[in-house]
Amino acid sequence: MQNKLKIGLVGVAHRAHIARHWQEDGRAVVSAGCDIVPEYLNKFKEEYGQDTFTCDDYRKLISRDDIDAVAIFTPDNFHAEPAIAALEAGKDVFLEKPMAITVEDCRKIVAAEKMSGRKLMIGFNLRYNDYFNTMKRVIEDGTIGEIKTIWIRHFINYGGWAYFHDYRANQKGSTSLLLQKASHDIDIAHYLIGEYFDRVAGMGTLSVYGGDKPNDLTCDKCPESGSCGDFSERSDGPNKRMCCFRKEVDVEDQSAILMSTKNGIMGTYQQCHFSPDSWRNYAIIGTRGRIESNPDESITVYTQKKNQTRKSAGFSYSQARFEIGETRGGHGGADPQMCESFLDYLIDDIPPRATSLDALMAVAVGVKGAESIRNGNIPQVVEI
Repeated sequence: MQNKLKIGLVGVAHRAHIARHWQEDGRAVVSAGCDIVPEYLNKFKEEYGQDTFTCDDYRKLISRDDIDAVAIFTPDNFHAEPAIAALEAGKDVFLEKPMAITVEDCRKIVAAEKMSGRKLMIGFNLRYNDYFNTMKRVIEDGTIGEIKTIWIRHFINYGGWAYFHDYRANQKGSTSLLLQKASHDIDIAHYLIGEYFDRVAGMGTLSVYGGDKPNDLTCDKCPESGSCGDFSERSDGPNKRMCCFRKEVDVEDQSAILMSTKNGIMGTYQQCHFSPDSWRNYAIIGTRGRIESNPDESITVYTQKKNQTRKSAGFSYSQARFEIGETRGGHGGADPQMCESFLDYLIDDIPPRATSLDALMAVAVGVKGAESIRNGNIPQVVEI
């Protein structure tokens, strides 16, 4: 059997938990970890072994000759620097989405990938989700005809906990939640319709979070904690203690963007971070039918009948329901499949489902959507 690939993690907490899938795969081993939080490194050693190499400077990790690939799970605004350095050091790279929080940094990462000749994969795990791939099969089968529009709504009941209690709540840390959260959905829209959006216009506002609280206020020191009106589902964790009503909060907690492709496919995306429930709703409409996703993660396909006759309630149609079977692993079974794909790419040269250009375009659309929201809702041209 070939030697196992040795993977080092830059950032060992939160999304880095998916690294266990590489360990379980049998073709790779997690052999090093880097983080600036000692508590996270201690937990990392407990999982992967006390002899596993750890450090608090990513440059020490990527300089090691015994590391084949680097997986980056740092905060979004620290993606570009270690990704570029790892590629230039001759390492293959797995980079959690979004690729970066500016188009300029994305361009630099793509340039480093090309110059180095190394392999880069972006963590767009939803491309490996059976839910979305069922939709894609229905589209590719021609069941609903030629795609003309896609509507996406994203309800998020953990938005405060996930995005407004930490660095993502200001533009310096995230640019916009149209990158951090919506990059998944923008990318899936591109994946399903087979085209990139090249124009975008948006509206958004900060409806619930932000306010006049001190920027250094934390939940554990606040007398109003637990009765402050925070809509978050959770507010625990060492890095989720910043007051979500602090002055520096300046990213929208609800937003909507309109998008179009050069071939005239229209798209809409809406997100709300203070909803009482959490789910994604997709509607894809073609010339012969519509796909609708349901809260129970099933999919309903409505198609026009041949020789339609007008009824009082509208045209007649046929209806089919697709149930998604049980899955193993996070994000509807997508995480382990995505991790397997990374190893397939490195070992067998099988390309992943999302390219670097896909990742760049998801960021570019989100950036331009945010620019439109913050500049009088003026439509923006997406340029890369």
